[in-house]
Amino acid sequence: FVHDATVAPPVVYFDYIIIGGGTAGCPLAATLSQNATVLVLERGGSPYGDSNITNVGNFGSTISDTSPHSASQIFISEDGVYNTRARVLGGGSAINAGFYSRAEPEFARDAGWDEDLVRRSYDWVESKVAFEPPVRQWQSAVRDGLVEIGVLPYNGFTYDHVQGTKIGGTIFDDQGRRHTAADLLGYANHRTIKVYLHATVSRILFTRRAGRRWANPRAYGVVFEDALGIKKRAFLRPHPQNEVILTAGALGSPQLMMLSGIGPALHLKSHGIHLVLDQPNVGQGMADNPMNLLYVPSPVPVEISLIQVVGIPPGQNTYIETASGLSFAYSWAQGFARDYVTFFNQSGKPSSLTAETMAKAIDTVHAYANTSLKGGVILEKVKGPLSSGDLKLRSRSPRDNPSVTFNYFKDPQDLRGCVEGMRSIVNMINSPSFARLRYANLPVQALVDLMLNLPVNLRPRHVSSSISLEQFCIDTVMTIWHYHGGCQVGKVVDRDYRVVGVDGLRVIDGSTFLKSPGTNPQATVMMLGRYMGMRILQGRPPVNLRRLRGRFPASWRRRWHSHIP
Repeated sequence: FVHDATVAPPVVYFDYIIIGGGTAGCPLAATLSQNATVLVLERGGSPYGDSNITNVGNFGSTISDTSPHSASQIFISEDGVYNTRARVLGGGSAINAGFYSRAEPEFARDAGWDEDLVRRSYDWVESKVAFEPPVRQWQSAVRDGLVEIGVLPYNGFTYDHVQGTKIGGTIFDDQGRRHTAADLLGYANHRTIKVYLHATVSRILFTRRAGRRWANPRAYGVVFEDALGIKKRAFLRPHPQNEVILTAGALGSPQLMMLSGIGPALHLKSHGIHLVLDQPNVGQGMADNPMNLLYVPSPVPVEISLIQVVGIPPGQNTYIETASGLSFAYSWAQGFARDYVTFFNQSGKPSSLTAETMAKAIDTVHAYANTSLKGGVILEKVKGPLSSGDLKLRSRSPRDNPSVTFNYFKDPQDLRGCVEGMRSIVNMINSPSFARLRYANLPVQALVDLMLNLPVNLRPRHVSSSISLEQFCIDTVMTIWHYHGGCQVGKVVDRDYRVVGVDGLRVIDGSTFLKSPGTNPQATVMMLGRYMGMRILQGRPPVNLRRLRGRFPASWRRRWHSHIP
């Protein structure tokens, strides 16, 4: 049931149209297909058969791939920080570091979710894509070091979010093969679902507000383009429960809302977009958990590992994580150095990184190229965060990245959390448990200076950043790819994820979050897709498969769309 959009008919009809076959979209589609017809429109290609995506050792290469049709689409925030958004079936789960951990219990309670259905939805996801990772020398040394410095208790392996030190899950199996949210389509009813790849939705179609049948504008279909640029249309079948559902992610969902006429009136007018609903909160509340790290060279080879160990220090607003194998750190830094000019041109902002600075950075990167698989990174992620910004359109093309500002460390509590986390990292590196994996004659100060010489972002470097952890956090901040917001619950959507003021439209993805769940959002985003699919299906009559075998009656089309101008 997965095809390229070039084979799609000019017009198709379904009960549900899901925009984005990502981390939430795939489990949502698989669930809805059990009792309805479902169309998934994914702007990217397939993750299957691409070794860069499926192999654990190629994570760095995938995330830094800047080619036009790569699974990872690079963007630069207005803060001068490199970031990326997924462009592939499976979404972020196809390009991320694979860590799998549930949200903290209060996250579900604050969201008003049914706790039993949440648990069953997590179980449903985990039966396909979650595994217990093998813990080898680097990860075990970090684990033991965290316990030694007081990040207690030690909880062993668990998917649950618990204070202390634990081993979390992974979406990589014991052969190092990635299992993405696309695998959850294996649950789908193949008779009632269709997935089109390289299908870029340009806008959602709405009835006019003046229509007799509904007081609010109502979504009734979408316009999308295939890889050849041919425009096609998908319409909802005539049923009051049928909906268009946005699962395009924290950038794609607010962007497409605006392109379709829902957003701040003045901003849409400036781009010549017809206003459907003045909704000033679309694009607001954009947040990205800041990440800062130290790269630690090792005198002995270490395993290739992505995130497995996590430390949640008591009383702190930060999480400690780690990854090892220079194939990660080197390819990541080398890619930024190689493509600096491209990034600079995309940002449109002046940079303090001079040609001499870049030359030094490239030399630093190449100096570590021959120490293959010796070393790793230890990072901290700020909880929440409390700082936030906004998203605006750059153009009317859905293929262009919007302008995004995250305002890292605007709230002083976020900066305090970073400093606390970096101090925990320093203490862990200096712990006896970690001693065998670091050079005794390489002090932590040298590791700090190394990070200041790497082109990790486009932000200026200050002299004080080598001695001030506050300034170090500000100058070397990076993304951990956990950005969220833009269509937040209580502001743009209600607690059932329906867009307020519009009928027939929901948003179900990380753009609805007020904060990032747990230490990593992907488990909760996949769970949310399953959870909301189950909620939406409640009370829906069974799909009539006999009717689906025939042509959709012209009389129904006329009756459904007779009011459309």
